[in-house]
Amino acid sequence: MVAVLAVLHQDVWNWDSKALVLDFMPIGLAYHALYSLAAALVWMAALRWAWPSGVEAWADETGEDGEASQ
Repeated sequence: MVAVLAVLHQDVWNWDSKALVLDFMPIGLAYHALYSLAAALVWMAALRWAWPSGVEAWADETGEDGEASQ
């Protein structure tokens, strides 16, 4: 998904366009606004499914000195 976003970030098809979205926003700006939302959703999915919760649980179990709390 990140690779797809990297490719889509290079929006060469909008570079020379003078089209407006909602009669005020250049299409390149609108595209990047939607792109930013898509990137946020991808990172939200990455945090949801790829977060190392086992490491986080292990860190919560150890004390400040690195020893396991009892």
